[in-house]
Amino acid sequence: MISPFQNISLKNREKLLYTLESSRLTFPKNQSILSNINRGNIIGIVVKGMMQIIKNDYDGTRTIIEELEEDDVFGTDITPLSNEYEIVTKEESVVYIIDYDEIKALELENKKYYSQFIKNLLEIVLLKIEEKNNRIEILTKKTIRNKLLEYFNIETRKTKTRVLNLPFSFTNLADYLAIDRSAMSRELKYLKEEGFIEIKKHKITLLYDKY
Repeated sequence: MISPFQNISLKNREKLLYTLESSRLTFPKNQSILSNINRGNIIGIVVKGMMQIIKNDYDGTRTIIEELEEDDVFGTDITPLSNEYEIVTKEESVVYIIDYDEIKALELENKKYYSQFIKNLLEIVLLKIEEKNNRIEILTKKTIRNKLLEYFNIETRKTKTRVLNLPFSFTNLADYLAIDRSAMSRELKYLKEEGFIEIKKHKITLLYDKY
């Protein structure tokens, strides 16, 4: 994972955040945070904790759009922040909120740390585009089995190992894949019985060649 402050010293990071007039906000576990944040043109940087971006449909369906961990970035032009979305903390979390217009207006082109910050943000945005494309590949699969296998393939390709440690619970996995939890559990059982995977708690081992 790329940090927005990668290759920037702590001293220069503090200078940058001060110049950008950033706000440092702390939230307790299980709190929806968007009501505390101006939904204008902003960038948020997670410096501690874990959060989830969740989409709530009109029929009450809940879909996890993205997991946000330390050094993750969210914002108006990066992630959806409209009224049907919420960001919920999964543990106590700390974020910096920066007005994107302040970043554009900042006249620090001669400062190496500012250039590095912009470079880091660009790399993060490119990675998020790749993640969204991977998500589209998963969600366009017609069956629960194919959605699961595509998810497993994508995640294990990242680490180049057949062992996948799920970053969240099976309930959250179902929400992430936009499938029914009970139907997903049945399909996982079939995949295990048919020799495609092994399951031990939140660890899934792929037993087939494609990864």
